[in-house]
Amino acid sequence: MNRGAEPEDGEGFPAEFDRIEAAVDAGATDLRALGFWRLMAKVKADRALATHWAEQAGRIDRKAFERSVRVRFPLWLGNLVLLLGVGVGAVAIGVALATDSETLAGLALVFAALTWSAAVHSPTHWLVGRMIGLRFVSYFFRGLVPPTPGLKIDYATYLRASAEGRAWMHASGAIASKAAPFVALAFWPATVAPSWAAWGLAGYAALLLATDVFISTKKSDWKRFRRELRIARRHAASG
Repeated sequence: MNRGAEPEDGEGFPAEFDRIEAAVDAGATDLRALGFWRLMAKVKADRALATHWAEQAGRIDRKAFERSVRVRFPLWLGNLVLLLGVGVGAVAIGVALATDSETLAGLALVFAALTWSAAVHSPTHWLVGRMIGLRFVSYFFRGLVPPTPGLKIDYATYLRASAEGRAWMHASGAIASKAAPFVALAFWPATVAPSWAAWGLAGYAALLLATDVFISTKKSDWKRFRRELRIARRHAASG
């Protein structure tokens, strides 16, 4: 496979990439078991290497994804559905502001917070990602109980982007989701909603923040944020 001039490395990158791609072509989809992500950790430590291997790494990642995730949705459809969710939340705020029913106003505020926190996450990743030059492949469902929308990144563009930009792309969705109950709470004084609605929104916000602290820093967006910032520091230190 002709890749042009390859950066110097003592890690056997060409053989490793070819081995993993051959395994994926043969039907394997567990990139972790194949050592792909360990290889990526080495490649991303050097920005020149990351850029050089971006095309093949992106090709491997996409093939494994498409073979393991059969139900996928176009980007325009996923963004449209989720933005409609944001609109539904805004309608709920309008109901809360207009109604004279305390119970309805309280329920509408809580509904808006729940809807917004679910709907804004992936579109925010998409927007910030596009701003730093990322492309995306499709939407898909993460897990089954409950199914949550996932957004698949074009990994070649991910590797070509700056590590700092990647870090903030990961953080953006988490920040947007956690902001949702605070935005809904800001409307509470202008409604007739009872105090339990305000406490419910505050409690939901606290639950989301606790989830970030105890789970996301170990498994999800904030873990990736910290990982990419560490890489950005290494790149800055090496010039």
